[in-house]
Amino acid sequence: MAARPRFTSRATVLVLVLCSLVAILAYPTRQFISQRSEITAQRARAEHARQQVEQLRREKARWQDPEYVKAQARSRLHYAMPGETPYIAVDPAAQDRAKSSLGAPPPAQGPAAGAVKAARPWYASVWDSVDAAAAAPATPATPAAPAQPAPSSPPAPVPAGDSSSHDH
Repeated sequence: MAARPRFTSRATVLVLVLCSLVAILAYPTRQFISQRSEITAQRARAEHARQQVEQLRREKARWQDPEYVKAQARSRLHYAMPGETPYIAVDPAAQDRAKSSLGAPPPAQGPAAGAVKAARPWYASVWDSVDAAAAAPATPATPAAPAQPAPSSPPAPVPAGDSSSHDH
């Protein structure tokens, strides 16, 4: 009995067909998977947008209520109803920091610098910039004198035997 070859021609053709099918289907499969992930991400974004819209609708409905508007005006703007006496509690330590920062030069940059700047009123910053501009040395603005053109000399004579400047 003769030994049969391990790979017959049929097996070789079958392997080639399977490899070509894998090669043909690889790109569309990858595209399909990436599109499915994009669809999932878009659905998540749409759901997030729907939640934001619903939250904004609820907030708009609250602002339609006159009692809510009054409560917000009282808390945010420190308004009071006629006949009421409004009181505002002020932290004395914060006032001392603000007073000391008004008379002192601006603090060094760092994490604490933002807290001190936030404690100062806006008009203090504007006034400091005006003071800094006034303290800057004044430089006279003199116009620059126009440059005098150099006296032109006559062109140098071309030697008679030089043919480099002539077209032949």
